[in-house]
Amino acid sequence: MSAQRTAMSSVDTAWLRMESPESPMMIGAVLVFDEPIDIRAFRNLLEERFLRFERFRQRVVCQNDRCYWEEDPWFDLDNHFHITALPGNADQAALQQLASDLNSTPLDFNHPLWQIHYVDNYQRGCALIVRIHHCIADGISLVRVLLSLTDEQDDTGSSRKSAKHRKRARNDSPEWRQTLFRARRNLRLARWQARQTWRTMREDPAYLVRLGRECLFLGRDLFKVAFSPPDPPTGLKGPQCGRKQVAWSEPLDLGEVKASARALNGTVNDVLLAAATGAVQAHIQQSATPLPEAGIHVAVPFNLRPLDQPITRLGNQFGLVLVPLPVQTLCPRERFETVQRHMDDIKRSYQAQVSYGLLDILGRGPDLMERRALELLSRRASAVLTNVPGPDQPLHLCGCRLRTPMFWVPQTGDVGIGLSIFSYAGQVQFGVISDRQLMDSPERLATAFADSFHQLRDLALENRIPLESTLGRPYTERYGDDPDSTPVTKPEVHAETAASLEKSKLL
Repeated sequence: MSAQRTAMSSVDTAWLRMESPESPMMIGAVLVFDEPIDIRAFRNLLEERFLRFERFRQRVVCQNDRCYWEEDPWFDLDNHFHITALPGNADQAALQQLASDLNSTPLDFNHPLWQIHYVDNYQRGCALIVRIHHCIADGISLVRVLLSLTDEQDDTGSSRKSAKHRKRARNDSPEWRQTLFRARRNLRLARWQARQTWRTMREDPAYLVRLGRECLFLGRDLFKVAFSPPDPPTGLKGPQCGRKQVAWSEPLDLGEVKASARALNGTVNDVLLAAATGAVQAHIQQSATPLPEAGIHVAVPFNLRPLDQPITRLGNQFGLVLVPLPVQTLCPRERFETVQRHMDDIKRSYQAQVSYGLLDILGRGPDLMERRALELLSRRASAVLTNVPGPDQPLHLCGCRLRTPMFWVPQTGDVGIGLSIFSYAGQVQFGVISDRQLMDSPERLATAFADSFHQLRDLALENRIPLESTLGRPYTERYGDDPDSTPVTKPEVHAETAASLEKSKLL
């Protein structure tokens, strides 16, 4: 084996094997800018900040049941960066059509698995359509990598360069040396963990009881992931033709979402998931399909990588959790409370760690075994849903303001619909990617998301609590753990919520 090859991790291998003609395993993005970007400056930026990750210069090579990363001897940026334009005064529908065409086209496995299309002359500005294979990294990491191209990100050039050189030095060593290095590192970690466990057992005799209880919870979640019943038929999943369609709606005001979450005694995530539930419910009703009595599930990626650390190494470090969506519930209040209860249960579960471990095991086995296991797991979800919080402030790329960012993740098995929620610069964007065989108009589902949120916003106005009943009680006792807010007393939260609603013209 060539010294320039690096073994692909088992989790990345699992995502690579999910590739099929009907479902290319690509993470897609559309970035719309207010002004045209200087092409030469953007190419320099790609070479400086994007190509510093060696995965974007490496192609995939498979031998038997093992896969490797290998430097592309014919790497050329022109093979991955393309310039195109839309005719006339192209609108959003034209850009969505182009993005649909590209997301229906697999990447070339003879070269590194990524493409960027620069769309000139779009609404007096421009757009970037990005496609990156899932085996390179998970969606959250790739979003952070793409946003690192902007001018607002911290410049850690010296530390990144040193990390890059250290990593290259290790990857250029022979395979046996890398294996020995990993074995020694794992042995040291095992010894340290054993010492820590023994010290804890001596200081806290009840530690074993708590450890046993956590093991029972872990086994319960493993049973749920592996043996939960499949979702009922709803038209959201089934045989696919491979023709993808993308759409996104007009953005929501994040201030309205936060104010509604506080008034409903929940979190921003609860409100957005409840709005997505209402949108899916409206789509099922429009398709003349009976609403399932027990609801459906969506697979939601759960990040396992520390968000406070810079991305210096790509790869997939996330798990999947099955989130129930009560689409059978017609009452918006009951739908919100059910989603909130399910999310509280999931936060205390080990589903993400269990699914990551399963992908690790499947990636080490033969391809046939993995495909059979993935078929069983895909039956337990009807769609994929991502909810990624983005930067609070507007970003600029080569001096041009990023107006609208939108991202999609791929689907696998019979799952052919992906829902994406992304917050950026005080707005919340909702997008849909679907197979034409399953959904002829993703635009209607995207529009239904805003309508569903407006129902929750109206419900928030009816749910304001008298100030006298909130005195002296902690914020987290009533409103839950909302990462977008700081713990304050109830009277302060009440005043802040009323001010936000009034500013949003909701009062």
